Order: sequence, then structure tokens, then C-alpha cells
Amino acid sequence: MKIIRTPRSMAAWNERLHREGVTIGFVPTMGALHDGHRSLIRAARLRCDALVVSIFVNPTQFIPTEDLSTYPPPIAHDRALCREEGVDVCFEPTVRGMYPEGFQTTVTVPALARRWEGEARPHHFAGVATVVTKLFGMVQPHLALFGQKDYQQVALVRQLVNDLNLGVAIQVRPTVRERNGLAMSSRNVYLSPDERLIAPLLSQALRVGRQMIVSGMNDVAAIERIMRQTIEQAPTIHVEYLAVCDPDSLEPLSVVEARAVLLGAVRIGSIRLIDNLLVKCRVERVALRVDRGMKTLAD
Repeated sequence: MKIIRTPRSMAAWNERLHREGVTIGFVPTMGALHDGHRSLIRAARLRCDALVVSIFVNPTQFIPTEDLSTYPPPIAHDRALCREEGVDVCFEPTVRGMYPEGFQTTVTVPALARRWEGEARPHHFAGVATVVTKLFGMVQPHLALFGQKDYQQVALVRQLVNDLNLGVAIQVRPTVRERNGLAMSSRNVYLSPDERLIAPLLSQALRVGRQMIVSGMNDVAAIERIMRQTIEQAPTIHVEYLAVCDPDSLEPLSVVEARAVLLGAVRIGSIRLIDNLLVKCRVERVALRVDRGMKTLAD
């Protein structure tokens, strides 16, 4: 496995592969790799001739109340995982290499960034959009893979790729979970044993909401109320948001008519966890049957 640390060396590597017609896959990460990252790497390995994994803790997506110094990537562990999975290049740029002196350009996706994570973490998504755009420019991948766990981030990346004609195919892979349903995250290692016992309540609440929708409930206020009650069984969990949204625009719904995404964020002690579930409701199928019935009568 080759380790590349500078944008110039990364460009030289991918230029040669592009000339040879090699398909490049890319998995961007902030390190602290776990089985969720492993699933992305394996999926990319199957679809591409050459595979790049970036490890870069991006300072511009941290807000002032978050301590960047508590997010050090265990680089030896991360490199070992990449080698095990047949990664061709581990791209490890420095902060100075990514943001040299005089850097002043920012990429924003205002509508998708204004709610939920964007409201809870101001300027976070400007940092995400900017670093992803830079990484795509440096790596020049044909395909980039992301996990569904960061649903809002994926929606934002898709939008910027389309808006800026970046020519990168985006594939989203299902959230990888621990046995208790907790979405895998690098933050999970900071949970105490007692906190780990209650952390799965977030995914449990989302599953309750999904079941309500699948069973025919479309009143969003009622669904969100039951999801919140599910989590509030544990008084030490603070709910930041639980929302039923349009899966494309991420705008909140009042009634579920076809598809929805359930978004949630909670804080347990000092640890912040996010999760989501996609769902289709029965209303869509009922409406389809009604439409077909009306067409038959008209005929």
C-alpha cells in the first residue's frame, strides 16, 4: 500500500491511472476506522480497479465548542485495516497542505445545510462541502462511497457534485450497526459502560417511528411524540432533534405521503450521537391501488 501525503503527489498518481483507463474508487474518512468504514472499503474494492482511502481530520468542520484535539486518528490501526482490505493508496494530507497560507475559498450548500446538523453545528457543513470538493479535485475518483449514517452529509455531497458537475458517482451504503442496533461511529469508544446500555434507544426510537409509518400512521406529530417518549425512558439522554423529513430536501413533513427519512440526534453525557432510517409508507401503495381502480372505471 502506498502512502501519499501531498496534493501534488496525489495528482501525479491519479493522472497516470487516468491515462491508463484505470477506474479509481475513493472512501474519504477522518480516521479512527471501524467496521462501518471497512464495509465501504470492501464495496469500493469490488467496483474499482484502484482504491484510495483518505485520512484527514478536517479542522474546518469542527465548531468552537468541539475539541479537535480529542479526535486523533489511530494512524497505525487505520493503515493496518487499509492494508488488510487491499487499499492501494492511503492519502494522508496535512492541514497546511489542504489549507495553505492565504486559503480563502469556501463551498456552501445553503438549503440542505440550514437544518438539523447544520443548525446544531453552525459552519460544520461549509467545512464538509469545502474539504470534500478539495479531496475530489485531488484524488479525481470515478466513484466515491459514503455511509448512510451521515444522511444529511450524503445529501449535501450529492447536491454539490450535481451542482458543480464534478463527475464523481456517489454510492451510499447502509449503516453498519453493532449487535444492539447502535450505529457504528468513532464516537462510540468514548461511551462509558452505562452509557452504552442506553445509547441504542436512539435507533430503537427510529425503528418505532418506522413501524408506525409502515403500519399506516402518517401523522408526523404523533410519530415524533412516540419516538421522543421511547428515548426519554432514560432521563440521562438529551434529545437534540427527532424529525420526520422529506428524504431529498430534508424539509420537515407534517404528513407522510410516500417516503420519509427519520432523523435523530441525542447527547449522552459529553457524547453526541446521530442516526437515521429511510421508510416507505402504506399510503403510497393504497394511492396506487386507488389510481388503478379509477383508471379501470374510466376505461
